[in-house]
Amino acid sequence: MKHHLKRQLRRLASERPYQIMAASAAALVVASTTGALLADADEAPTRQETAAVAEIARANDVATRGEARAATTPSASPSATASPSATPSAKASPTARPTAKSTATAKKAANPDLTPAAKKPPAAKMLDYTYEAQTTFYNCGPAAVRNALSASGVRSTQDDLGVALGTTEMGTNSAEDTTRVLNQMVKGSPYRTTMFAGTPSSGQVDGLRADVVRSIAAGRGVVANIAGDATDTNGGWHSFPGGHYIAVVGYQDNGRTVRIADSADPSLPAYWISVTDLANWIATRGYSA
Repeated sequence: MKHHLKRQLRRLASERPYQIMAASAAALVVASTTGALLADADEAPTRQETAAVAEIARANDVATRGEARAATTPSASPSATASPSATPSAKASPTARPTAKSTATAKKAANPDLTPAAKKPPAAKMLDYTYEAQTTFYNCGPAAVRNALSASGVRSTQDDLGVALGTTEMGTNSAEDTTRVLNQMVKGSPYRTTMFAGTPSSGQVDGLRADVVRSIAAGRGVVANIAGDATDTNGGWHSFPGGHYIAVVGYQDNGRTVRIADSADPSLPAYWISVTDLANWIATRGYSA
């Protein structure tokens, strides 16, 4: 009987927990019904074997609960620290930002006549020119054009300019002629003619001031056709009732005062005059700037 119980114990140890529990109960019943047949000498081993069966049942019950928990627990998620995909995503090439140069090129292509914004002119400027008095009483036109051209580095004579201007003993006709010849002599034909039909308005005075500043800031003298009287900033009186041509070769106070190169009197080759007085002196005539 003892040997038979041992075999049962070994077999039960290898069974699943619910089988072990049933077999253990059956073994205990068998043990209790046959216990009377065993001698007192066998009582101690039987108790040990019964205790072993109970111990095996407890161990298997613990294992069963562990298996049940494992069965209901979802599979472990991948480690949060798992390394990312070994193949890095392709690095997108950055979109090229337009540079100032490329933007300017694009604008120029869209508008070929577009030129860079002009710099702000200085508040005052004097041209580097050479003065020459008129050679005849009617040569004021060629002399004024000659003095203005010298600031642009153009050399010419009053005789040659008189021919180009159509100057006679009656003088030079108008500012249209001085503009035409100045553009023939200066690269780019930058000169334009402005005529005054009568006493200039405040807007025309401002326009004259802007033209003087623009031309002189660019290194070009202005030629004006005047008539009548004017007083310079030093109180000097200048009178040309029959008309006269002068060159404007400088300005100050942002063009409110201008420098006149006057070929009429070599003893007084230059003086300052307000731009308003110059505009009124031009009056019914015009200027080239």
